[in-house]
Amino acid sequence: MLVGSPLQGAIARHYAELPGFLPHASTFVKLEGLTVTGSIKHRTALSMLDALESAGRIGPGSELIESTSGNLGVALASICAARGYRITLVTDPNANVQSVRYMRALGAEIVIVDTRDGYDGYLHNRIAYIQRRLAESPTLVWPNQYASTANIEAHRLGTGAEIVAEFGRPDWLFVSVGSSGTLMGLVAHMREIGAATEVIGVDVVGSIVFGGAAGPRRLPGAGASRRPEIFTDDGSFRKITVPEAEAVRMCRRVARRHGLLLGGSSGLVLAAASALSSSIAPGSTVLVVSPDMGERYLETVYDNSWVSRNFGPDLLDNEAPEGFSAHD
Repeated sequence: MLVGSPLQGAIARHYAELPGFLPHASTFVKLEGLTVTGSIKHRTALSMLDALESAGRIGPGSELIESTSGNLGVALASICAARGYRITLVTDPNANVQSVRYMRALGAEIVIVDTRDGYDGYLHNRIAYIQRRLAESPTLVWPNQYASTANIEAHRLGTGAEIVAEFGRPDWLFVSVGSSGTLMGLVAHMREIGAATEVIGVDVVGSIVFGGAAGPRRLPGAGASRRPEIFTDDGSFRKITVPEAEAVRMCRRVARRHGLLLGGSSGLVLAAASALSSSIAPGSTVLVVSPDMGERYLETVYDNSWVSRNFGPDLLDNEAPEGFSAHD
């Protein structure tokens, strides 16, 4: 159900409650999939392009290039089309087919890097391709979501302030990591205002952002095979690592029990909240940031054949969680 008081009117449409998700605490989802391009990455894209324009690095006729697992590419393609910039988006086979089609429809040039790097992913090779292109074309501009402080500012000044103004200060706040801009920005905002909110960063098994071993991953946008330059592990937030299978399991469970179709990273953070249930005091308010909705995952997370092929047929029937790793 949608949140009522204290949220009112249009604001309430961006938050959903999951009654009974945790038996002893109230769980809410911030639906970032309701942005104009369908994900939280619209905030990131807008902030990075605004920063580049303010610095005089881009202007009419500029050409940009960026690495993306899908959502950021859609957001950049949309804004670049509206502002008259050309953009090349470098992605890989894990990107959702719908996202790639969306980017092309908006006029972006798409490059799909299909050779795995030494970390069981594609990110290092995507970035190597960008660096080659930059060396060949000195006027080409790379916003670089992994190193841009504008990525953090989008969520420190935007998402974080919005949560406090609209929702209040949750007792627990769960945030997934990819480029880590959302996590870093929300941590910064909560600490700046002196909130007692327990912020939980959620990574996926196979990602190295939290120091885990590199391994193959199938869900776009969850984790990374290199630690982003903007990520800082300063001890001010807790960390948990969740297997991809549990993210998929949780997405499907929430769809069928709560009627809410969410993306893969949303399943990841909800699985983390469930795993830490025993640490959450009765009566607490839990807020989970959902980066996108589930329509772009109909051919993967919500497709029985894809799930069975990638995680085994038992996942289709078995909802028992396993394999979580909490970090001190």
